[in-house]
Amino acid sequence: MIDLYYWPTPNGHKITIFLEETGLVYRIMPVDIAKGDQFKPDFLAISPNNRMPAIVDHAPADGGAEIALFESGAILLYLAEKTGRLLPDDMRGRLRVLQWLFWQVGGLGPMAGQNHHFGKYAPARIPYAIDRYNKETARLYGVLDRELAKGPFIAGEYSIADIACYPWIVPHHDQGQDLDDFPRVKRWFESIRSRPAVTRAYAAGAPYERRRPDFDALEREILFGQGAARPAEK
Repeated sequence: MIDLYYWPTPNGHKITIFLEETGLVYRIMPVDIAKGDQFKPDFLAISPNNRMPAIVDHAPADGGAEIALFESGAILLYLAEKTGRLLPDDMRGRLRVLQWLFWQVGGLGPMAGQNHHFGKYAPARIPYAIDRYNKETARLYGVLDRELAKGPFIAGEYSIADIACYPWIVPHHDQGQDLDDFPRVKRWFESIRSRPAVTRAYAAGAPYERRRPDFDALEREILFGQGAARPAEK
């Protein structure tokens, strides 16, 4: 059994997609990031960066004590190695997947995240920031589009590289991107969206989806006002 500390964000969806693709038994432990669940001591013991997702694997492959792990890229790599799935065994194939996994966690995710913030959540519209992150997101879509000229998936066969990137493309409209401008990304996106495991993963997150379009003042402070001290400690 794997406990998945989760909220339905792109990084959260990465892990449910992997778990559904491989059939690993898991249970969702909701972490409502707008209410501050990420600052609870029990969660911080698992995820010291106060971010979800995180997992606790109660049956690790080495047969030892349970393993707690945070950071979505590290979780995907761990689960791929645990199951022997969605990551090639050969050195060259493995490196090809890992470079694109790291591309996502170091580039696509952070830049699209800033795009979301300044385009949708910032209290004041800052044209320079909106334009800056729209253009950088477009640049990254272009990088992905060119890579997908080589085959149907990012790194050869369907892998954790695709699982990592897909949820960050789902909100392309909010990022100011038109998939018609990136035909290979569009083809890839539609092929992954149609996978039964992806459908199940998003259905698993549906009960936790936010019903209100915006955040109140306290929620904004919790989500966007974090410094070295937790909001409640200021």
